[in-house]
Amino acid sequence: MRVEFDRDTCIGMFQCVDEWAAFEENRDDGKADLQDATETEPDLFVREVPDGAELDAEFAARTCPVDAIRLYDDDGERIV
Repeated sequence: MRVEFDRDTCIGMFQCVDEWAAFEENRDDGKADLQDATETEPDLFVREVPDGAELDAEFAARTCPVDAIRLYDDDGERIV
């Protein structure tokens, strides 16, 4: 499972931070940061979801009010 985070779309509500510890507040930029992610395109960050964190990642994606977080299964199908 992998997560994609579109930081440009993020509006800094930080609801994802409450759901998954991989997200942290960046008050200087007014946006969240996704720890241990690789920037694959400008402001698009991708990382694998570790075993045991799938539910947290799903909750983080579902709570984002602007859909800046997308979750994909191992076959590349979008879950959230």
